[in-house]
Amino acid sequence: MRLQQFVNKHNAHKCTTIASWAIVVLFYLFGCSNEPKGTSVAPEEADSIAFMSTYGVSTIISDSGHISYKVEAEEWLMYDRRKPSYWAFEKGIYLEKYDDSLRVETTLRSDTGYYYDKLSLWKLLGNIRISNQKGEKIYTDKLLWSVDSGRIYSDSHIRIEQSDRITEGVGFSSNQDMTNWEILNTTGIYPIDE
Repeated sequence: MRLQQFVNKHNAHKCTTIASWAIVVLFYLFGCSNEPKGTSVAPEEADSIAFMSTYGVSTIISDSGHISYKVEAEEWLMYDRRKPSYWAFEKGIYLEKYDDSLRVETTLRSDTGYYYDKLSLWKLLGNIRISNQKGEKIYTDKLLWSVDSGRIYSDSHIRIEQSDRITEGVGFSSNQDMTNWEILNTTGIYPIDE
């Protein structure tokens, strides 16, 4: 009987040891990782990180003490290490241009916008809609605006709706108020006096 008790006790100890080692191995396999927890991978290029991120933007821009523009955007990212540096409005941008009496001269809405600050150049892309003080509606998918020269231009398709006609074409140039424009390669629907 004593021998039987010894064998049973030895087998129980052996089973406990095996179970303990199995638990240790399982913790090792599922609990350990070579990657640290709670950290992110560093980007390869330092210039791919925006040095400033702003959300829900609504700001006024003045020139020589006069309010000139209002800018609204869901997201505004600034990349100062890129060549050339730029501001990104990749979730859309809305812009109002004011005259000296603070009346809205022009409104502009675009799906995406980039402003190259050192070049004073706006590049707008996707579903661009512009209204000017003449009541004209302008639609295009690509627009470049040189702030220094005061010129707006594009090599893309454009559609301009006026009260009495619709003009379309590919490529155009305009002043920054969009009141004196020229369309290249035009087509259109025009009323004809009988």
